[in-house]
Amino acid sequence: MIESRLKGRTAIVTGAQHGVGAATAIALAREGVRVVVTFKRQWLDGPPPHEWPDAYVDAQKRDAEEVMSAIRDEDGDAAEVEVDLAEEDAATTLFDLAEERFGQVDILINNAAHCRSDSLRDDSRVIPAGPRTTGFTPETFDPHFAVNARAVALLMSEFARRHAARGLDWGRIVSISTEGARCFPGEISYGASKAAMEALTRSAAVELGPQGVTANVLSLGAVQTGWITPELDATISRRTPLGRVGMPEDIADVIVFLASHQARWVTGQTIFVGGGSTLF
Repeated sequence: MIESRLKGRTAIVTGAQHGVGAATAIALAREGVRVVVTFKRQWLDGPPPHEWPDAYVDAQKRDAEEVMSAIRDEDGDAAEVEVDLAEEDAATTLFDLAEERFGQVDILINNAAHCRSDSLRDDSRVIPAGPRTTGFTPETFDPHFAVNARAVALLMSEFARRHAARGLDWGRIVSISTEGARCFPGEISYGASKAAMEALTRSAAVELGPQGVTANVLSLGAVQTGWITPELDATISRRTPLGRVGMPEDIADVIVFLASHQARWVTGQTIFVGGGSTLF
């Protein structure tokens, strides 16, 4: 019998106004978890730096009201906060808000990501799986590490500090990565920052294990969050044994498992979730 034993826990889910983060926040709320939904709207004052599909651009401009409404429809309890994770005090701000509203934080889902295409080749070439790339610069590199690596480390450090101060012996950390973390031509800064995030999360598994905290990484194949065009969908589906692209709910189910009692002996792992696309 599957029994998550998550009712009454509190989770912070970053980047939760759409896509994987939204599906995760809703799925955790269904299990009785109180959720802090974080988000940051983008491109409100102008077009994105790359040619993304309209659905993806619209999702990035969205606030968290749809997610909050879905959680309320499930009789769940949640709080929302817009925060820029690139700011050094963002982790403290989030945990202060969560503790003021719900008490201790038990679960941290590192889902938010900064993603812009860049390449060592300064020729704006087109890559098959994304938009036209730009050349590598400090301006393309630094924001990736600020959000995808440094913010994750600060959030996990804040989680660990407050966890220890309360004398707790149970906790869950799940960080969302990409199968491109090992090698991501055309999105080199994004891939490198995700590789750093994976290393940080594995270290958290070792350092926080004595406090009863598990820490795992989900390495994702293609997930439809608005960026996959119909043509790209067909290409990915042909290469995937299960014959389709991933959906946010596919990922949310695995996150709920890793947060659950059933995953109590799973830590320090990088779990590939991509319908088998990593086999090829």
